[in-house]
Formats: sequence, C-alpha cells, structure tokens
Amino acid sequence: MIKTLVLYTNEIDDAELAVKSILEQLNQETLCKNSVGIISFHYDFVSSGAMKAICEALPFDVVGASAPLHGNTTEVDTYLLSIMVLTSDDASFVMRTAGILGEDAYSEVGETYKKVLAEREDTPVVAFSYVPFIFDFYFDRYMEVFTEVSEGVPCFGTVALDDTNAFENACICVNGGHYKDRMAMIFVYGDVKPKFLLGFLSPEKILPQPALITKSQDNILQEVNGHSMEKYFEDLGLSESRDNQYEMASVPFMLDYGDGTPPVSKAFVGQTPEGYAVSAGLIPEGATLKVAVFDKDDVLLTTGKTVEEALEVYKKGASGMLIYSCLARYMSLEGDSMAELDLVRDKLSGSVPFIMAYSGGEICPTRVSESKAINRFHNNTFIVCIF
Repeated sequence: MIKTLVLYTNEIDDAELAVKSILEQLNQETLCKNSVGIISFHYDFVSSGAMKAICEALPFDVVGASAPLHGNTTEVDTYLLSIMVLTSDDASFVMRTAGILGEDAYSEVGETYKKVLAEREDTPVVAFSYVPFIFDFYFDRYMEVFTEVSEGVPCFGTVALDDTNAFENACICVNGGHYKDRMAMIFVYGDVKPKFLLGFLSPEKILPQPALITKSQDNILQEVNGHSMEKYFEDLGLSESRDNQYEMASVPFMLDYGDGTPPVSKAFVGQTPEGYAVSAGLIPEGATLKVAVFDKDDVLLTTGKTVEEALEVYKKGASGMLIYSCLARYMSLEGDSMAELDLVRDKLSGSVPFIMAYSGGEICPTRVSESKAINRFHNNTFIVCIF
C-alpha cells in the first residue's frame, strides 16, 4: 500500500523560506520505510536556487519536470512548486537517469532499464518517466524501446515545458539538479495496481473523413492520400495556420495505427523547408489521420468527465492521483488560463491528494492487460494515473 502526501510552496525567491515551508508540511514521522518524491515546478525555482535547496533537504529521491502552470490539492498557480510524496512499507521505489540523449538516446534508455532489471528479480508495476523538451527526439520511439525492453511495463509521465517561446529553459529535476539533455525514471515495485485514464475530445469533435499517410519519414509527414501536404492542409482549411507553430500545435490529429490499438492524438509543431509537416511523434506510413476541432467547452467537458471517472476509481481504495494535461488544451482556454486546473481541483474537492501540470507531451498506456501495457506518446491529451 502507498500513502500519498502533497507538499508545495510559492516561495520562489527565498530558498531558505522555501525549504522551511516544505519541511513544515512534511511530518517525517508519517514517512514509511520507502519514499520518493515527484516534483513539478516553475523554472524560476531553478534559477533562484530554491528547488535545489528543497530537494537537498528531503530524505528521499526527488524526480520531475518543469511546467508553466501547476496545481495541487490546495492551490493552482504559475509560480508554484509541488511535490507528491509516495511512501510505503511494502512498495519500493528505484530512481535512475539515462545518459545524454544524443544519437544513441534510444539504446541508452533500453540499457538503463536493463541495468535496473539486472539488480532485482521482480518486475516494476509502473515506471514514471520525465523527459526534457527536445525538438529532434522522437518520443514515440522512446516508448517503443522502453516497452520492448521492459516487456510491457506501464509507463506514465510528461515532457518538460517552460513559459518561453522555444521552451529553452524546459528541464527535468533529479535530486535538485536540472537537466535539458537526459531523462529520469522512477520504478515502482510491490503490490500496487495503478489505473490509467485518458481524456481526448468528444467523438463529435473528430471529423469523420480519414486520410491515409502515404509517405513519411520518422516524424516528418510528407504525403497524405498521395498528395502534397500543401494540398492536404488546403483541403482542411489550414493553409494559413500551418505557418504558425502555435496555431498548428493546437489542432489535434487523431492517429490510428491500424493495429487494433486505440487512436492517439498528435500535433504538428512546424514544417520543413520542403513544406513537410513536423510532428511531435512518429508518423508511420499506412496509418490514418483524422483532424479534430479543439475548443474551451470541449476541453473542460472531457477533463470533467475524466476526473469524475478517476474519482470513482479513487474511492475504491487508491491514495492519490498524478495528472498531466497538454499545453494545447491550455491554449484552447481563450485566456481563462486556470480554468482546467480550477475544474480539477473543484471536482476533487480537496479530498484527493494530487498534483497536476501542463505538458509538452503526455506518456500514458492506452491499454493495460495482465501480460503487457501498450505505452504511447500523446499530444492534446489529459492523462491521469491513480494509485
């Protein structure tokens, strides 16, 4: 069994006060034999030194990612640092970081897991994963490598963000250190049965006409239905939007792999000099795309339904929720920046320990069976892990 505590501070400029605030909330007598912390923070906590000081003051590993907006059981804010503490006498936690995410990034991820596997005879029940925002890193391939080498261990997590235009300060945290070129994972062992929920779009928001991907390379979409990307976006009425990175990133495309697994939402984040579309994930030939319509009302509707479903799962004996929502969902809120965070907090009514942050890409299984999980990288998605 896992117990969950939520610690937070908005003391962004004074490291000493930030540490004092966190430690006052943490009654170490309530900690069990094994503990770990999952952190979400605004980047200014890094530059002020407060994040490093907090992590060094805590008696357990702390891993997580930066984000531009955050929420927890008590507060929602931009300049916020939240830590979800998982503590247990019978579950255990192992933290590992992969090396520099360069050309051998995917094999590095695989080798990291193999080393963990060699250290123990049991298999983790879930891995929490934290990755910096890297434009030329194919997060889908990372998921494929991890799923293959782990033989289907469920993986849940987020891609770091910040509030700069190019996300140049986006980073992960490992025990107070911040990194823009490596990933970290927390492996959970023991009698823990995490549940995973995803909120996409209402079905009526997805246009019915599928388009066949006829030419692509990794995350570069080159042709659809045998035609150029210029014609495809023109047919969708997106000719002007395709030149604006933020407008394109806010348009959801449902990608169906054609292998019987549920479709996942993808976003296009730019274009090449040839006019090809650049996706945040792999776009395989032979898969199909459907474009969808994003708006504030539907974001809040689908988030609300997902949280209500999560609450029903929680009432059956869980201890907390870890939540990430795509930045594109935030972008659809028409200036009401805290609407989704406020909705989540209001629906959970202060009774559920949780932290929530906005994400540059969501990592969550679409299906979990007794034998293995189908792990996917998502965009435009609201994901929840209940444990």
